[in-house]
Amino acid sequence: MCCSGFLKIMMFVFNGAIFLAGGAILGIGVWVKVDSDSLLGILSSVEDAPSGLSVLVYVSYLLIGVGAVLLIIGFLGCCGAVRESRCMLLAFFSIVLILFLVEVAGAVLLFVFDDVAKPLLEGLEKEVIEDIRKNYGENEGMTTLWNTTMDQFKCCGYRNYTDFTGSPYVSDHEGKFYPLTCCNATITEDVCSTSNANSSMMMAALTSC
Repeated sequence: MCCSGFLKIMMFVFNGAIFLAGGAILGIGVWVKVDSDSLLGILSSVEDAPSGLSVLVYVSYLLIGVGAVLLIIGFLGCCGAVRESRCMLLAFFSIVLILFLVEVAGAVLLFVFDDVAKPLLEGLEKEVIEDIRKNYGENEGMTTLWNTTMDQFKCCGYRNYTDFTGSPYVSDHEGKFYPLTCCNATITEDVCSTSNANSSMMMAALTSC
């Protein structure tokens, strides 16, 4: 009897953890889906952007699907443990088996996807920087999209502030100022000068080491 009660508690705790993990993965999937729209919006203005990058969107759907399944598994497991329902527990173990097979297939897919996505993104660097230097500060839609993306991800351009050198925005500011997101949050000035942007870039490099 004592052993049965212990197993019941452990089953509830284990499935509760699965339920929480499912909620977290589902939330990340929704977040990735929202952010992927911004990424594709930026890349849509880049000439000769590889069509293979559209595959990145499906990662969010995969996360949402896995998160939803984990939520269902956790719920069934918790209810089955509390109510000692054989039907719920059987459904729980069946879904766990299916999910295990899907995860094995997904792991193989991710290994292949990583080899494909990395060179695609690295190969875009030149085109993206050229697009920034051509349109940032002149094309309102593209400028707003970049500002929103940089503010959300706390980044500056594709690589660093030098991506904006020669852009209409910098030219309009006599080549002395860059977007505010290119300066570290500790810099309290209302503008991001060349020296501040350079200092922020070096600070970021030291932090990442």
